[in-house]
Formats: sequence, C-alpha cells, structure tokens
Amino acid sequence: MRQFVVIGHDAPTDPEFPLDDLPSAAGRLDLLCRCVTSGLFLSHNIRDARVHLVLADEYTITFDGATVRHLNPDERSTAARIRNALAAREDAIGHMPAEPSPGVELRRLGLADTLERIGGALVTLHEDGDPLATADPIADPTFVLSDHRDFTETETALLADQATARLSVGPERLHADHAVTVAHNWLDTDGYTHY
Repeated sequence: MRQFVVIGHDAPTDPEFPLDDLPSAAGRLDLLCRCVTSGLFLSHNIRDARVHLVLADEYTITFDGATVRHLNPDERSTAARIRNALAAREDAIGHMPAEPSPGVELRRLGLADTLERIGGALVTLHEDGDPLATADPIADPTFVLSDHRDFTETETALLADQATARLSVGPERLHADHAVTVAHNWLDTDGYTHY
C-alpha cells in the first residue's frame, strides 16, 4: 500500500480555526488538504492509499482510502474533516485513535512514533534528493514530505537514519500536493516505463 506522511509545521492542533481562511489563519492547512486529495483521489475513484498528516508533531490524522466515506475533493470539506478529528482528540487515549468518521483517525503521535507505527519502505521526498526517474519503484512505499517549510534538523536526522531513499520529484520545487501526484504517477507507470 502507498502511504504519504505530510508534516504540518504550522498546522492547528485544536478545532478552532476558520474554514474560510485555511492558507493563513489555519497554518497552511490548505496545502495539507490538497495533499489528502492528491493522495487519495482519482477521476471518479479513490485510491487504496493512506495519507497521514502530522500536525505540529503532536497529532497524526490518517485518511484511509479503503475505508473513507463521503470525502469530497475540495479543501474546505477536507479541512472540516480535520476539524472534526481535532474536536474528537480527547477520545484518542494512548495509542487508541479517535475515529470521528469512517476512514479518518486521529492519534496522539508525532512524526517518530507515526513512522514507527505505519512501517513501509520509508522514502523522503526532498528537492535535494536523487532524481525519481533514476530510482527503481519501491514496493509498499511510505513517502515523507514537508509542508511549505523545510524539514527541521530533528526531522532531517530522523529521516536520514530511517529512510531507505531520498528522492526528488523533478528539477523544480513543487508544492507538496504536486509531489504526491508525481510520486503516484511514478508508481502507476512502474518508474515511467509503462503507460
């Protein structure tokens, strides 16, 4: 299964954020919402993939394409799902998640614990990585990428220790949601060899 872990450095950790100002008042939550839709949606279908949003290294909200229901491909409705998950955060006890809606879970886990829990072949997506086109496709990858900010020193050290590869999706800096789409295309085409 394909998984994407997106780190939201400025993302809210409580549900008191406005749905009409996601880019600024909600800490670039618009970008995280677009990562969810890029990670899960096809035209008229949903991928069997998971997107994990790590919010301020405190909570991880998981969207599971196999079980999610009534998710629409727009930022506002995805942000409403995130807000509902954060409103249910008191129900997340220990490693038991809060499950505010089908296919959406919130856990009290930061990045290190999330990576340990979900497993998979860990791949860092970063502009300074090796070109994606020169790498062999990876079975059961877990791609880790950052929001509009670069990885912190702690995150960089963690990923350097655990990741099997550090790959770049192209010669230009892309938004995180675009990087998710490129990574899907790379795997869909078996490393750009089959269309």
